[in-house]
Amino acid sequence: MSVDAAEEETVDAELVEDAELGRTVPAARPLVDAHTVLMPGEEIPTSEDPRTTYTERDLYVSEETAQAIKEAEEEGSLQRRTAMRLFEAWCSEQGRVAMPCTTATYTEYGRHLMAKGLKATTIRHYMSLVRTSMPAGKKPDNSLFLLVLAQYRKKNKRALRRKEAFPITLPYLVPMMEKAEADDRPIGWRDSAMLAFGYRFLGRSIEDVDLDLEDLTILDDMLVVWLAEDKSHKGEEQTIYLHDREDLRLVFRMRRWVGYLAEQGIINGPVFREVLRSGKVASSETRLKRGATKRGDNLRPQTVNERVKLWFSAAGLKTDGRPVSSHSLRAGGATDLGTNGATDEELEEAGRWKKGSRIPRERYVRPAKDVSKDHFKRVPMHDPEARAQE
Repeated sequence: MSVDAAEEETVDAELVEDAELGRTVPAARPLVDAHTVLMPGEEIPTSEDPRTTYTERDLYVSEETAQAIKEAEEEGSLQRRTAMRLFEAWCSEQGRVAMPCTTATYTEYGRHLMAKGLKATTIRHYMSLVRTSMPAGKKPDNSLFLLVLAQYRKKNKRALRRKEAFPITLPYLVPMMEKAEADDRPIGWRDSAMLAFGYRFLGRSIEDVDLDLEDLTILDDMLVVWLAEDKSHKGEEQTIYLHDREDLRLVFRMRRWVGYLAEQGIINGPVFREVLRSGKVASSETRLKRGATKRGDNLRPQTVNERVKLWFSAAGLKTDGRPVSSHSLRAGGATDLGTNGATDEELEEAGRWKKGSRIPRERYVRPAKDVSKDHFKRVPMHDPEARAQE
């Protein structure tokens, strides 16, 4: 047999062998990596590319874990949900994918917010909420957005302006509480207790509405509050002693409200709850039927905001141009402390700010002192009659 014939025969034999062994088409492999999380019932995604093959043991989470993840995602923060709702609406209008978004989409949305003339701090806050809402390992690169934002700050000086909340100090707080109690109704009892507590606790509104009855002990002369953590002390529990005073009547107001809850069989769960027009505290079932938020029996921070504004206006009070909000209670307590000689350390401890924080002095104490400062008091009043007699 010739050499050419032998080579031809060998080639033919190799082709037949490949077909018989089925080596012409690679087997599909799972398209997963170490960060893939599958919910019960989901199929394992595959790819024709050879990859490490994970078993179900590596990829699935249990029913309990899946439920915990779902609840955590549904609860989320109100601000995060709002930020994502606005971002998704914009992406829909632009024909872009919102989840997970690309770096280009993320940067373009940041520029969109700048075009609206928003404050730089507001833009950065919303963009941070959008970015952290993206799936793990699929967050967009924010370096281009931050570059554009830095330029925006330079060109738009108004974007740097912060509008601080008007401080509700005691001269404002007391008339508000008295107005809330004027009709002697349960909702007024709740609101006056909420106002007194917010001022004395120096808490953020989310901390106020997340307080549970189990975390609160009412003594004759003080409240003892157990706090699992706060914004400045993640994972660090605290026991806080709120001493009462005659003008605040914190113990009386809190005891009256908590006693009213007990009369309706409520002895655990959120302290501050929705009150119906009938005066009864809304049940979980009632709130669900009315399409209540996923905060369950807890009030929304926005509700505190609305009630503070309501009683400020109802008491006939006026501001110096700064807006009134739920944060005004925290600002008012800090301002009263700072303008009456509290040290930096005392302010930090009372409001649970980080050690060395400049916020209490710069945002609350200094503006209050600046308002009362008048260098022109040195200049004598102009009196034409006195001059004529000289």
